[in-house]
Amino acid sequence: MQSMGDYYSAVQLRSDRWSQLREAADALSRAPEGRNAKANLEKITELFDSLSLIEAYWAFPGVQAFDTLRRHFDHRNFADLAFSVQRITRALTTGAYRRRHIPLDRDSSDLDEHEDEAIQSLEARALSKPYFEVMIVDNLNEHQERWMKSNFAQMRRPEDQFHYETVVVPSLQDALIGILFNHNIQAIVVRPGLILESKVELAILTRYLNRAGGLEALENLEPQNYGPELCRMIAKVRPELDAYLITERSVEDIAGLDLGICRRVFYNQEDFLELHLNILRGVQSRYNTPFFTALVEYSKQPTGVFHAMPISRGKSISRSHWIQDMGAFYGPNIFLAETSATSGGLDSLLEPHGPIKEAQRLASRAFGSKQTYFATNGTSTCNKIVVQALVRPGDIVLIDRDCHKSHHYGMVLAGAQVCYLDSYPLNEYSMYGAVPLREIKHQLLALKAAGKLDRVRMLLLTNCTFDGIVYNVERMMEECLAIKPDLIFLWDEAWFAFARFGPTYRQRTGMNAANTLRERLRSDAHAAAYAEQQAKLKDADDETLLDTRLIPPPNARVRVYATQSTHKTLTSLRQGSMIHVNDQDFKGEVEASFHEAYMTHTSTSPNYQIIASLDVGRRQVELEGFEFVQRQVEAAMSMRRAISTHPLLKKYFKVLTAGDMIPETHRESGVQSYYDPEQGWTDIWDCWEKDEFVLDATRVTLAVGGTGWDGDTFKTEILMDKYGIQINKTSRNTVLFMTNIGTTRSSVAYLIEVLVEIAKELDDLIDDASMMERRGFEKRVANLMDDLPPLPDFSRFHDAFRTDDVTSEGDIRSAFFLSYDERNCDYLELNGSLKEAMESGEEVVSASFIIPYPPGFPILVPGQVVSEGILAFMRALDVSEIHGYRPDLGLRVFAKDALKQQIKTNAARLKLNVQRQKT
Repeated sequence: MQSMGDYYSAVQLRSDRWSQLREAADALSRAPEGRNAKANLEKITELFDSLSLIEAYWAFPGVQAFDTLRRHFDHRNFADLAFSVQRITRALTTGAYRRRHIPLDRDSSDLDEHEDEAIQSLEARALSKPYFEVMIVDNLNEHQERWMKSNFAQMRRPEDQFHYETVVVPSLQDALIGILFNHNIQAIVVRPGLILESKVELAILTRYLNRAGGLEALENLEPQNYGPELCRMIAKVRPELDAYLITERSVEDIAGLDLGICRRVFYNQEDFLELHLNILRGVQSRYNTPFFTALVEYSKQPTGVFHAMPISRGKSISRSHWIQDMGAFYGPNIFLAETSATSGGLDSLLEPHGPIKEAQRLASRAFGSKQTYFATNGTSTCNKIVVQALVRPGDIVLIDRDCHKSHHYGMVLAGAQVCYLDSYPLNEYSMYGAVPLREIKHQLLALKAAGKLDRVRMLLLTNCTFDGIVYNVERMMEECLAIKPDLIFLWDEAWFAFARFGPTYRQRTGMNAANTLRERLRSDAHAAAYAEQQAKLKDADDETLLDTRLIPPPNARVRVYATQSTHKTLTSLRQGSMIHVNDQDFKGEVEASFHEAYMTHTSTSPNYQIIASLDVGRRQVELEGFEFVQRQVEAAMSMRRAISTHPLLKKYFKVLTAGDMIPETHRESGVQSYYDPEQGWTDIWDCWEKDEFVLDATRVTLAVGGTGWDGDTFKTEILMDKYGIQINKTSRNTVLFMTNIGTTRSSVAYLIEVLVEIAKELDDLIDDASMMERRGFEKRVANLMDDLPPLPDFSRFHDAFRTDDVTSEGDIRSAFFLSYDERNCDYLELNGSLKEAMESGEEVVSASFIIPYPPGFPILVPGQVVSEGILAFMRALDVSEIHGYRPDLGLRVFAKDALKQQIKTNAARLKLNVQRQKT
């Protein structure tokens, strides 16, 4: 039996322990005096001991039922024990306990015993009442606990939309463990009798307490404040939950306290019916999907269609003799809900006043923003909307060079002066990391010294990167605001929408950091700390400022935007995305321009099915996002452990760790790996709280160079063609596996099986190979693992597209449109005329975006000088897809005469601007 240290989460431990208990109980009931009986008795005793520590946090099977199982065991009623454990395990596996009472006695019948929720039709599952659990926090004896649960049970009514069961825990610490462990909990009732400390002592459970933070401060907390403090601490880790505080304190005493997620306070004694109704109402507020519900109701209405869209109501399909297969494949509802109407209970995405507006408001609440906007054509469009709304021609934007191409095109459309930032390279794996804070501060200080800080408008960074590098968002914004107090931040969180719903991950999201900063900047403690630092830094040089963790002024403006691909990491149809806004100046400065940018880029015929899926996806994450994200991380951690510990897989594969992907200087915690075969699991909370960069555990980068196949070949010819495993991202010698909220343990097991099969085949191949074949294999491995071209940094913009040679920003828009005239361009061959031109000392300037896949971001942009490093990298590329490059013609570059003319035009424009300023 695996030790508890082998498990990343208590949820995995619980599931496996129940399965092991079922197997041992079955074996004991079949042969109570057999040769393995003693071993089974010892195993069951051990399993009961480990399960007893965690079953108190779940309503099913419940403490009383668990005690009954133990009595069966103690009295050697092994047949009864095996029967009851089998029913419990099956109910936990199928989810049957969520739909009906599960009888555990052998004499009781269970007509639906073989029912499995997974094989029910969606229609049947939709008809059942959703189930959740309510945690009651009070130090009750056994009789009082039964009385409490009975009172809640008596409040149930047939017309209730939801069904819930109660679980009772005695202490504040138990409540914190419970809400981080039991994903079924949707509401907490905090009573006056709770105590502070838990009696549970188990590393895998107490590790959960770290997520809540602030436990050290509880030692001096007065008992009458335990309840309010619990509500506040739950708000930090699971803000989507509802709490109901029952207190004996006066209204005046309780009114000034921070009650976190508390929805209502009850005084002196409970009104169980009122509590019951409030609990249901709280869950209903999250379950509500305004637009999806409106669309469902619209689809039921009899209508006459006299507008564009023949497919509306499915008429053009049902009347067809040739496309009936489409109707059969999709079913009728998708067509019944298809319309171009914005009335009849529906709404307009461009001018929302009804259910879409309400759906966006609920999404704003769920994701912690001040405003949220839906988009039906992907995050590429979201990025362009935000950039166009905020950036004016001539504004300077700091942007990571290896960001998504939509940002580069957004810079062109906005007419920004672009200051590209270089991420740290990972040459051995042919990928980039992220932009160090020191590099960003250096660029801001250089722009300040040049007198250009007033023109700096925005910092644009990718969080998290495709490969899983995550910024310390809060620290990044703090230190940048210390230099530029009104700087706007755009965080591209296309791959990070799920992060809001995991306590560890949430702290590194743009919206959470914005809310934290806004609160901190208002505090007296922050004002005092700022004044103290300013006194110390008076007349400090740039090197000192770079080495100091800077504090922003109290009057700094928190202006944060995040774009998220809901469809990439949460439940939404393809291209469903959101823009989240947390900008103190949005109402007064941005709202009008944002509306215009939104109108510019958003279709006047948005897909209603995508909007509805965004609405439902929001409902899902508010009610079960915590559970799904937890399982997603668990699946990735299991994958890491399985590959890292398998003796055969280690010969050919390596899971890249935080130590491999993040330089030591950016890992203050010193954490090297999330799992070590000798030391076990690392509590990642510490590094996620402190380090400049962390690695998203849900992205598992596997080095495959040891197989002799490059990443693209391994992805296409091995994983996809041979085994049907789909992935997106590769580098020269790595492939990226991403778990998501739909990933199962079975999926992980299948992947491990496939990798083991590949490794075995390689073993056989090498074993049968001739000496020359082995040398060829070793050479391919060396070429992939050792002989890698260094990744090039951004070189610079040509002088024709710069205002001076003091700072590095360039006019990418002028370069982009200059290339529209073919007379301004030429083509040079990589291994011929281009190489010769550069060797002769000529400055070669790209006229196009050059984007190889992989890595999937521009290695050249319009107006950029081609460096020796870039040329060497391009010549070494062996990928088949390079956007912007014509193999038949070569690299598109600017002609010499075009650059000379552009320099004259640039000089004339600058002279005119100077004259205007003087005037």
